[in-house]
Amino acid sequence: MNIIEKKEIKNELKYNNTIILTYKIEYPQITSSNYCSGKHSFNNYNKEKALKLENYIKTKLYADAVSTYEYNLANGYPIMVFEVISEFNITYNNDFLISLYEDKYEFTGGAHGNTLRTSQNWNLNTCNFIPLSYFYHNNPYYLIDIIKNINSQIKAQIEAGNNFYFDNYCELVLETFNLENYFVTPTAIAIYFQQYDIAPYSSGIPVFYIPM
Repeated sequence: MNIIEKKEIKNELKYNNTIILTYKIEYPQITSSNYCSGKHSFNNYNKEKALKLENYIKTKLYADAVSTYEYNLANGYPIMVFEVISEFNITYNNDFLISLYEDKYEFTGGAHGNTLRTSQNWNLNTCNFIPLSYFYHNNPYYLIDIIKNINSQIKAQIEAGNNFYFDNYCELVLETFNLENYFVTPTAIAIYFQQYDIAPYSSGIPVFYIPM
């Protein structure tokens, strides 16, 4: 197993001595691994990704926060604090394979913020991401099987009253399915959809576990 530590970048940005934007960015760094090249690639990728997000926050998002602050101040509205929180979760870590997902929550006003999920599935031996097809090399029809499984799970959830989806979920599953939106667990492949893809905001990020 690889030893992975959590690194963090956080700050509060002010304008006119008022906090208008806060952020916390977590990113993983491998401190011990049998795969030196893979460790180097993994660490560089995730550090650069975190720094790129911080740069976006300090430039584009900060400028938007300043504009919102000045508008609200001029019109007597409450001062609004923008917020970004990026957190990750390691879902599989065994030998050369590391799988994780990251949730980036961003609040820029309105009733609520939005969360975007991304994932990484690493082969440390080759220093590359692992495509979903890697886990189904003996099944040329794996995508059809996955879609059927997802729709079956949704139908069962609706019948049990445990979740809410848009009425045309079958069509939306096909339209919004993304080959990169998956992560690995010890017993299953987890396929996820973004907020609003197939269900209302209140349903969160739908995740479907396909047994391996």
